[in-house]
Amino acid sequence: MAKQTKPADIRAKSADQLGTQLLDLRKEQFNLRFQKATGQMEGVGRVKAVRRDIARVKTIMTEQKRGAGKPASQS
Repeated sequence: MAKQTKPADIRAKSADQLGTQLLDLRKEQFNLRFQKATGQMEGVGRVKAVRRDIARVKTIMTEQKRGAGKPASQS
């Protein structure tokens, strides 16, 4: 089974680290698509895992930009 990144691990990273991770994931996604097109792909589950990891990173980046990553104050 493909290894997925946990949200807690992603939240612990800085904005620069998240940007670097996103770039790496997009490169991996491109390489996987290329492998699929040429018929060289072995781990088809990795495509789904990378796509979800990209979504996780982008979601957490958005949360951090909006300040939603902080705990809500009690009313």
